[in-house]
Amino acid sequence: MTLIDVERIAAAAEAADGAAPLDEATWLELRHHPDRVRSWTRDDAFALLVGPDLSVVVHPLVRRQGLGGTLLDEALAEASGVVRAWSHGDHPGAARLAATRGFERVRELWVMRRPATLPLAEVTPREGVTVRGFEAGDEAELVRVNAAAFAAHPEQGAMDAANLAERMAQPWFDPTGLIVAMAGDRMLGFHWTKQHSPSLGEVYVVGIDPASQGGGLGKLLTLAGLHHLASRGVDEVVLYVESDNAPAIAVYRGLGFTHMDADTHVMYRR
Repeated sequence: MTLIDVERIAAAAEAADGAAPLDEATWLELRHHPDRVRSWTRDDAFALLVGPDLSVVVHPLVRRQGLGGTLLDEALAEASGVVRAWSHGDHPGAARLAATRGFERVRELWVMRRPATLPLAEVTPREGVTVRGFEAGDEAELVRVNAAAFAAHPEQGAMDAANLAERMAQPWFDPTGLIVAMAGDRMLGFHWTKQHSPSLGEVYVVGIDPASQGGGLGKLLTLAGLHHLASRGVDEVVLYVESDNAPAIAVYRGLGFTHMDADTHVMYRR
C-alpha cells in the first residue's frame, strides 16, 4: 500500500467520523521514516505499528465486514510487549474492538475549542522578559525547554533536534507563530501555534521550563499565540489537553475554551 492509499483512506475516515484517524507523529514517521512503520493492509483498510503505537483504519464504505478486527489480530500476533492504540473521537467501534482484544482504557485527551471572535486580554510581559517569534539559533534552547517541560509526556517529551527539524519542514510552519519568552539568552517557555487552514488555528504546544513555572508565563504565552492566530484571520482555535490536567484546563477555560464529550480521544493499552 502506498502513502497515497493511506492518505485516501484516512481522509475518507476523517470525513465520516469528524476526527483524523492518524496523529501527527504517525504521519511524520510515514513521510520521513517509512522503514520504522510496520503495516498490515487490505485494499481499503490498514493497520500501522510505530514502536508500541498501533493505528487501525477502515474506509467507511467497507466497514462492518470484520476488516478492522482481522487487521488488529494480524498486528497483535506479530507485536511484542505493550501495544497502545488511540481512538480519535472515542469511536464506539474502537471501544468494541478494544473490549474483545484485552485492551484497557488508560488515557483521555480532550479537544477544547474557542471562537476567535471572543475578546482577548492584552499581552503584558513581565520585566526582564522578551516575547518574540522564533529566530534561527533558538533550536537548542527550544529542545531543552521542551524536554524539561514534557519529561513525563510519552510523545511530546521525546522531541529532539532532528524531530524539531522535521516539524519545522512541514508546510504549515511559520516562525512568527512559534512564540518564545526569553530572559537574555535563556528561554523560559514557548507557545507553538499551528494554522491548519485559513479558518482553523491550534494551540499546538505550550511548554514552560519547570524553573519558570508559577508566574503566569503559560497564560501570557497562550494569550500571545491567540493574538497571533487572530491576526491571521482564523475563525476558531483548538487545543489538545490531558483530561486530568486540571490546572491547564482551568487556564484554558478562563481564556474561553470549552470542551464537548464528542471531542475526546481515548488511548487503549494492552
